[in-house]
Amino acid sequence: MQKEVKENIDLSFEDFKLEVLKDYKTAVISRECSLLGRREVLTGKAKFGIFGDGKEVPQLAMAKAFKNGDFRSGYYRDQTFMMALNLLSVEEFFAGLYGNTDIEQEPMSGGRQMGGHFGTHSLQEDGQWKPIVNQANSSADISPTAGQMPRLLGLAQASKIYRNVEGIDQELFSNKGNEIAWGTIGNASTSEGLFWETINAAGVLQVPMVISVWDDEYGISVHAKHQTTKQNISEILKGFQRDEKGEGYEIICVNGWNYPELIEAYQRADKIAREEHVPVLIHVRELTQPQGHSTSGSHERYKSKERLEWEKEFDCNAQMRQWIIANNFANEEELEAIEKEAKKTVREGKKAAWEKVIEPAKTAQKQLIDILNQLAPASQAKQKIEAVTKKLASHKNPEKHQVLQAARNVLRLIIKENPSQKSTLLNWTKEFSSKTQLDYSSHLYSESASTALNIEGVEPTYDEEAELVDARIVIRDNFDAIFGSKPETLIFGEDSGNIGDVNQGLEGLQEKYGELRVADAGIREATILGQGIGMAMRGLRPIAEIQYLDYLLYALQIMSDDLATLQYRTKGKQKAPLIVRTRGHRLEGIWHSGSPMGGIIHLLRGIHILVPRNMTKAAGFYNTMLASDEPALIVECLNGYRLKEKLPNNLGEFKTPIGVVETIREGKDITLVSYGSTLRIIEDAAELLSEIGIDCEIIDVQSLLPFDLNHDIVKSVAKTNRLLVIDEDVPGGASSYILQQIVEKQNAYVHLDSKPQTLTAKAHRPAYGTDGDYFSKPSVDDVFDKVYSIFNEVNPKQFPSML
Repeated sequence: MQKEVKENIDLSFEDFKLEVLKDYKTAVISRECSLLGRREVLTGKAKFGIFGDGKEVPQLAMAKAFKNGDFRSGYYRDQTFMMALNLLSVEEFFAGLYGNTDIEQEPMSGGRQMGGHFGTHSLQEDGQWKPIVNQANSSADISPTAGQMPRLLGLAQASKIYRNVEGIDQELFSNKGNEIAWGTIGNASTSEGLFWETINAAGVLQVPMVISVWDDEYGISVHAKHQTTKQNISEILKGFQRDEKGEGYEIICVNGWNYPELIEAYQRADKIAREEHVPVLIHVRELTQPQGHSTSGSHERYKSKERLEWEKEFDCNAQMRQWIIANNFANEEELEAIEKEAKKTVREGKKAAWEKVIEPAKTAQKQLIDILNQLAPASQAKQKIEAVTKKLASHKNPEKHQVLQAARNVLRLIIKENPSQKSTLLNWTKEFSSKTQLDYSSHLYSESASTALNIEGVEPTYDEEAELVDARIVIRDNFDAIFGSKPETLIFGEDSGNIGDVNQGLEGLQEKYGELRVADAGIREATILGQGIGMAMRGLRPIAEIQYLDYLLYALQIMSDDLATLQYRTKGKQKAPLIVRTRGHRLEGIWHSGSPMGGIIHLLRGIHILVPRNMTKAAGFYNTMLASDEPALIVECLNGYRLKEKLPNNLGEFKTPIGVVETIREGKDITLVSYGSTLRIIEDAAELLSEIGIDCEIIDVQSLLPFDLNHDIVKSVAKTNRLLVIDEDVPGGASSYILQQIVEKQNAYVHLDSKPQTLTAKAHRPAYGTDGDYFSKPSVDDVFDKVYSIFNEVNPKQFPSML
């Protein structure tokens, strides 16, 4: 699929003519793909289509400036760009439209995303990096509007790091930071906050980013007058234009139908961004969308007759065709020959793609029909099985789910029978189901040898006279050890640099390692995450700091839609091993002490969620994750930085294992399960409970995703026969998830003598002040009373009601 991009060189007239005609053929092929793609949706062969027609010519110009090592971060209109760089064939285009699950035939996502979502392969089969510096790269697209922008910022910033930080092994990733990150976005999507946040951040950071705005005046059916002030994005961004007094952007405006001016504009943008590391915005105006937004509707419903006539005349392909003839690059007859050949190429590619996508289901259909034909005569449900077989055979182009449904239907029909052929059907169904399920469910997490689950724990070790220090010193000195030994690591966030973070966990490290590796960032959580994602996709090991857990909500969409899905939506062909650092739990006030862990757990499947109870455990998690190739969120205890901990002597080396719980107090009467700061409260309550004869076992979950891989909690419940989950999230939040994992997944219910219960915070946000904390979240008294009530029910005589 991926081929190296040839560097631009001076061309003779004849060579230039060949390039022009080659470009025109690519534009025609791309347009024909859009036209036939829409028909395939309308005939039912494909489910949905969203295409790049009307944007072909500017994408040809962008492709000419694109070089090996560069990255694209775009959206679902960029098929011509991908085709121009030989990153997308006609057959692959239709394989994506049909949802082919074979990653070799549909290399963008293996059928996991709808067509128009493009990406290249950054990883080898074993999950290790390819030499991405030697290939043209496209980060895997996502559908959410402007969602590609934060990642774009990080892809560009990686070049700045590679150019200016010494000691990093660049062999696979960069040529001294000379790479550009090329972004594309529709004009309407520039209304999104993620666009503005990214534009501002790139201007501040001065990174080699070129963002193209494809402007066709509409956002689906809504005109630009409802989208953008002055109906002109470059006009309202004029304040970002650089001048002799300060840094900023170079802003270029060009008409999207003017082929030579587009080439000149992109060559100019390339030189500025690549050499000077200055961001460039190219406003590509007067574009069209010949088939409307998507296959869901017709643009004739909302465009005027005059607009439709204008679009027909100024269609970029039509204008390029006129320009070719006017400049004697080809005549009418020659262009018609090119167009005829292009249409033939598309028809043949479409046909080949369709045959390949239906072949597995047809093979399975034939196999199952043979099995059912042998089974039916031996069954009492002969006629019903024959009816199922007939219906299955009637599908001219079967889908895999139709085949499996037929098999499962027949298994229900013979559920009380045991003909000799039943085992054949059962085995076939299990094998087909298991194999096919992987097409849709693999690679949520890394499946390489570097998965975090393969990183063995290493205990911290201590000198005989180990010093008791503020816990922030443990985390700070561990970061010092990391940055000292791993030049590819860096950390950035609000207040992370100059003052060493709000809790002094990075004290003095900016002065030691420089402003690029320990950096302050503006108040812009989404693009802090984007910086991390993009840099991690280019081989760096960033740690993105979000100041408080509550603030993660600003970045949650990017974490959920982009970072958490990256390995999944590329079927293991891209990765971003980003660590997100934050702190939370047990402070005071609505906006600084929330614990929205239930939402985080469910929205961030694909990211490890780690909740250490102290800074030594947290430091161990950083060391573990940096040895892996996966992303993680690490939530440090906000009220733990000034507590005393011993200072280990193997900083940067000890590792907290992922998915492993720890029993921090042995007991025989009840199992108490929690994590983070709440554990200290539970420990205090356990001491009080021991005084009245209740012996509590306390288990620290440590990581919520994954959860207790060794099923150690159920072993505790088997001993105590009682279970209480304590959490400072809202009722039904993380506590319900933990309870489900223990009772249902680990089958702890078979050991319970009392109802399993949860103790959580109140349903509202925590109120301000110490009293607010007491009346909002579980306290020592709450834990004591909850446990006591369980034993009151068990033995009211020994534990009489306190009410």
